[in-house]
Amino acid sequence: MIKTYVRWMVILLNGELPARWFPKKPKSILNRVEGMPFQWSINPYRGCGHGCHFCYARGTHSWLGYGADDSFRNNIVVKRDAADVLEAELKRGKWTGGGISLGTATDPYQQLEGKLGVTRSILEVLRKYKVPCSITTRSPLILRDLDLLREMEIHSINISISTLDEGVWKCTEPSSPHPQQRLRTVARLVEAGLCAGLFLAPIIPYLTDEEQTVENVIQEAQAVEARFLSPSLLRLKPEVKSWFFRQLQSHYPLEVARLARLYEGAHAPESFRKPLLHRIRCQIEAAGFSTEIPIVNDGDRVGSAMAKKDEGDSIQLSLF
Repeated sequence: MIKTYVRWMVILLNGELPARWFPKKPKSILNRVEGMPFQWSINPYRGCGHGCHFCYARGTHSWLGYGADDSFRNNIVVKRDAADVLEAELKRGKWTGGGISLGTATDPYQQLEGKLGVTRSILEVLRKYKVPCSITTRSPLILRDLDLLREMEIHSINISISTLDEGVWKCTEPSSPHPQQRLRTVARLVEAGLCAGLFLAPIIPYLTDEEQTVENVIQEAQAVEARFLSPSLLRLKPEVKSWFFRQLQSHYPLEVARLARLYEGAHAPESFRKPLLHRIRCQIEAAGFSTEIPIVNDGDRVGSAMAKKDEGDSIQLSLF
């Protein structure tokens, strides 16, 4: 514990990382989840250096006294001693079985992770206790931890990608890894024998939902031998919506006007959502991919997650 504290103080004093990040020891690291295809979640960070403008987790920064603007990218809470807290929770029996998902809100492999290693320390604990889990990320930094991942009960690694269009990517995800880097990451993970696939998420109406645009992603997914390709449509919580539209306005004014009419609420209307997702799923399945994601449920049994409510809904697992 003392060594860990000294390491954190050295990093802070040396200014090796952006100034506005704050180590805070959490009371709990293991969060019970209801209504999702996994039972537990872990998020080592609050806020994310990738700064994706559509990220639904931006809204949670208001709980810390910030806005949904770039405070989300520039003020990051780091869950110090997360591995120690997790191990204590596992020892006292808080985990009662079922899958744990890392990265359901903010990216566990964002830029800070490269220096701090919080996610890696969590994986070490999960490996020790043989806890089944899945990981969602946009970052090739996950390849750093291949030595751990090979020895863990990993049921899926979900690499999120929204588009291959560089203009849209740069406009909507200002500090995230290049889409081609993510595709190469999938290839490396699959080569290592891990179940890795793609979240096509979020699909942004009028920007990334055209048939050929989706087909381009499918072809790349085939090239890297992704194990699945699961689509999910953009959702815009009220506190995120105005920020997202402002960032797109100067680049895509016509599309923003159409999006504003489409998104009166957090979701596009079912009459729009349902046929669009049906078409995209048909494209994906025609290419031989599953749109289902391997999950862990009821202890050690492995199942699959997909939209159950209707053809217009999709499970929100990815980082948006």
